[in-house]
Amino acid sequence: MAELKVVGDALLLKLSHPEEFEAVHRDLRVPLAAVRSIEVLDDAHEPVDHGLKEGERIPGVSEVATVRTDGKKIFAAVHRDTPRGLRIILDGASYDEWIVGCADPDAVKSQIEHRQ
Repeated sequence: MAELKVVGDALLLKLSHPEEFEAVHRDLRVPLAAVRSIEVLDDAHEPVDHGLKEGERIPGVSEVATVRTDGKKIFAAVHRDTPRGLRIILDGASYDEWIVGCADPDAVKSQIEHRQ
């Protein structure tokens, strides 16, 4: 399962080996300064239900994909066992947003904001 970690002055989205295969790329990293906002989502599947997807998607079960919608490029890593998650809005990065399923998105949000 994907995991968000603060490493030094960067935010790392660590993917599991199966997720790397599904996403067709490895881990993602952005400077903490690129994080514009973080929002807790009760349904992290919904924001990636629309648009052109590159990667793995089984609706309502699992999305590990790049999604292009409404002029935005979003990376999503959401699974059935982590339906809640975070929307991380980025500025000046290769993705406009990351949508990441988390067991405790409130705690993960707090950890990231504490390190910014």
